[in-house]
Amino acid sequence: SVPCSAILSSYLLGERLNLLGKLGCLLSLVGSTVMVIHAPEDEEVTTLEEMTSKLKEPGFLAYAAILLALCLLLIFYLAPRYGQSNILIYLTICSVIGAFSVSSVKGLGIAIKGFFAGQPVLQHPLTWILVITLVASITTQINYLNKSLDIFNTSLVFPIYYVLFTTIVIATSIILFKEWVTMTVVDIIGTVCGFLTIILGVFLLHAFKDMDVSLGNLPQVLQNEQPAPVTRDDKNILIEVDNSSIAPEDKPKVFVLYS
Repeated sequence: SVPCSAILSSYLLGERLNLLGKLGCLLSLVGSTVMVIHAPEDEEVTTLEEMTSKLKEPGFLAYAAILLALCLLLIFYLAPRYGQSNILIYLTICSVIGAFSVSSVKGLGIAIKGFFAGQPVLQHPLTWILVITLVASITTQINYLNKSLDIFNTSLVFPIYYVLFTTIVIATSIILFKEWVTMTVVDIIGTVCGFLTIILGVFLLHAFKDMDVSLGNLPQVLQNEQPAPVTRDDKNILIEVDNSSIAPEDKPKVFVLYS
């Protein structure tokens, strides 16, 4: 999503994507690949009863309450005041809501498998709770993502959204499914390094978006600029002229002015 959105917005929407932006897209792709290689295995959750027990755990309930409170704060207080000027407000709302949508999709996937296996999943209240949660979360995400795209550059919106959303999803997986419990040290380091590589790529996309850097003008950009002329007043000029007339072996002259 990061390189595709940045490149397509550059060619189709006429938005600028310089050499550093393209390098940022490449780093995001490399980091995503590393994360997939070292990703943890999904914990086996096969029934809605098991999913219900996981959703009722105190750790996840506290985590969900914090996310919900943060989301309400962003929507009703911060978004009306700073949403038009700060790109992180709308995208944070989308990312926080993404935790609920990912959990709902996981549960509905289990429900669909149970439905085709002949289980009475339609009578289970969790199925309809997950459907309502998924519809509400996706609707909210689309709403605020469209608002962000209307205001800010597309090549910036999707990378930042990707990093925030991935962070929330990783945290949700750790708390809800405990997928990192069985990971080796190598996989943990690989996942963290891949995620940091993605963040570096997004930083290149965002921090240097206004620089005119390409392969054609790269030598001129790297070349040192000429120092700007220093504006000097009459006092400095008189001192320089006076000092230039002093020979190395002469002693400095001292002038005393009497008024």
